[in-house]
Amino acid sequence: MRFEQTLILFGMALLVFSCAENPFTGKSTLAIMPNSQLFPTAFAQYDQFLNEHKVVKGTKDAEMIKRVGQRIAVAAERWLNANGHQGYLNDYKWEYNLVEDKTVNAWCMPGGKIVFYTGILPIAKGETGVAVIMGHEVAHALANHGQQRMSAGMLQQAAAVGLNVALKDDENLELYNQAFGIGSQVGVMLPFSRAHETEADKIGLYLMAIAGYNPDEGAELWERMKANSGGQSPPEILSTHPSNDSRIANLRALAPQAKAEAKKFGVTSFR
Repeated sequence: MRFEQTLILFGMALLVFSCAENPFTGKSTLAIMPNSQLFPTAFAQYDQFLNEHKVVKGTKDAEMIKRVGQRIAVAAERWLNANGHQGYLNDYKWEYNLVEDKTVNAWCMPGGKIVFYTGILPIAKGETGVAVIMGHEVAHALANHGQQRMSAGMLQQAAAVGLNVALKDDENLELYNQAFGIGSQVGVMLPFSRAHETEADKIGLYLMAIAGYNPDEGAELWERMKANSGGQSPPEILSTHPSNDSRIANLRALAPQAKAEAKKFGVTSFR
């Protein structure tokens, strides 16, 4: 058997035996690196980040970030337990920190380690806006998007190695490498990331509603995000995020569904 054929078979086996289930969609997802390995690494990187940046403590804003995060995490556990996923969060170590930084951003590492930058607070305009962002970031952690992206990257690298081996004597190898790099990034990795963002928007909206926050704020927040960006964003096909307009329309359409989901948990009024 030729080496490249062996590599293909190995890749197929890797896909078969390295899958997990997304509890929110029921779909199989890539999980080449298990959470048992990924989480400790993420936790260590998070601690290192906090040590190297100015963490805001004891202020009303810092307390708000923690309060909203805790409420969203409780909502997530309620949803997971109600849908047959008891114990799903056992290995998660939720932590919510506000960092002094003018950047308009927030992010979540695998396992529930979340950072908000102070620069995003004026756009959030209060607790409900923070809940939109928090729900989205928590959703990334719950759906194991970090794990999936890392797994996809590992497969992309393995495929590139296989291409080099298969074409090692081809005079057009460099051209193939360039085409593969662009094609796999635009055709696979970027849409993969956009799908994650859209999925996190939906899950996050549901969770914030279950936590008692008005999901109508989702579209309003992104209207403010759009205004803040001044319309400066790459074409959607070359972006890891959906366009602002696509996102706003999707969030507006999802808000009634989020309210209906919250009603299943006895939540009928919102902050």
